[in-house]
Amino acid sequence: MFVKQLYTNCLSEAAYFIASEGVAVVIDPLRDIEVYLDLAKEHNATIQYIFETHFHADFVSGHLELAAATGAKIVYGPGAVTNFETYVANDNEVFNIGAVTMKVLHTPGHTLESSCYLLSDEKQQPYAVFTGDTLFVGDVGRPDLFSGNLTKEELADYLFDSLNNKIKTLPDNVIVYPAHGPGSACGKNLGPNTFSTIGDEKATNYALLATDKQEFIDQVTSGLSTPPSYFPINAKINKEGYDALKAVMEKAMQPLDPTAFKAKAKAGALILDTRPAKEFGDGFVPGAISIGLEGRFAEWAGSLLPFDQDIILVAPIGQEEETVVRMARVGFDNVVGYLEGGYPAWAASGEAIDMIITVEADELAMDIPHDPNLVIIDVRKPIEFADGHIKNAINISLGDMVDPGKIADFEDSHNLYVHCQGGYRSIIACSIMKREGIHNLRNVEGGFAKMKDQKGLQVVQEKTVLN
Repeated sequence: MFVKQLYTNCLSEAAYFIASEGVAVVIDPLRDIEVYLDLAKEHNATIQYIFETHFHADFVSGHLELAAATGAKIVYGPGAVTNFETYVANDNEVFNIGAVTMKVLHTPGHTLESSCYLLSDEKQQPYAVFTGDTLFVGDVGRPDLFSGNLTKEELADYLFDSLNNKIKTLPDNVIVYPAHGPGSACGKNLGPNTFSTIGDEKATNYALLATDKQEFIDQVTSGLSTPPSYFPINAKINKEGYDALKAVMEKAMQPLDPTAFKAKAKAGALILDTRPAKEFGDGFVPGAISIGLEGRFAEWAGSLLPFDQDIILVAPIGQEEETVVRMARVGFDNVVGYLEGGYPAWAASGEAIDMIITVEADELAMDIPHDPNLVIIDVRKPIEFADGHIKNAINISLGDMVDPGKIADFEDSHNLYVHCQGGYRSIIACSIMKREGIHNLRNVEGGFAKMKDQKGLQVVQEKTVLN
């Protein structure tokens, strides 16, 4: 038996490949499927099943791509309804995979069709459970994501029963392999590891420690942040289907010289620049939005960019294809070209450029006493802001900037200093604000991580809002 976790950091997503005696299965694959095909070839195995733990909301699954390439059956748990051919398994149904078996455990709660898959070894001993978004390390899947007309409290009721009747009854030594790790918006506060054991989770996970159902429901449904705006779009795509990745790539991988690039932008295409944040700040095509590949790229792209507008790319030279693939993972099929030669070609063409002024924390500290129009904008999440922020800072989280109204109250006389925790999100925020015509701004180098220790910048915990 061979088991491999394939973890994608920018999505905090884990897919799995299992092989035994020439038969293989894949659990929760991403849309770019080459890695699974390569593993199957390496292990002289045929991919027979594609197990989906639920309808994913945070990425577009590779189930259709992989099924088309291999002839494998797409398997969902009880109650799943799709617009394409699938095998809907029964609760406790067992699938033979060479000398091992996979058992379906229907575990509604995160969604109604959510199911876990229990892998037993050659001796028919439970070895690992692939829990999808039902159980994470230190957390459980949030019950407020697009599952019919049920309330989050009703789904949490289901989740309590699923955990207690299907998960906690497994042997303590069974490995827990979830669909997500730290940073995922599919839970509230996932732990730092990407796998665990049933025993460890029973001892430390608040959701498995809860014995009173109402207390559990209150815990699971409180403190939930607003889910990213692209989640319902991806869930719909996963239910209804999508274009082949090859066709998406062919449309996107069209090189555009500066003149053609400018014409596309003038015709309404949005410019996305995926270079590192610092490079973007030093110079960019006017109107471009920065989302660097070095951060949580796919998540922020899905949260901030339109799915119904053409997109053209300014990518790091040689990483154009990577950019398109990573966008396709969260459902973007609307890229229609990239700037050939990257930003250097634009700069050399004589076209106009824009830039973002960057300042150090000590410069901000020196300016505060002397500038009555100075405004500090903290674009971190509200929970980060609540843990500590610079006195008088205004919290406008980056995710909220998809609504132009959130940044419409600033005056031309304001001198805006924008920061996040480390510098990645603040550059994105600055690019959005500039696109909306707000240019009197500066990015604070190093973000709150450096600002909190700067003399002259007082850290407080009361919340300041813009009236």
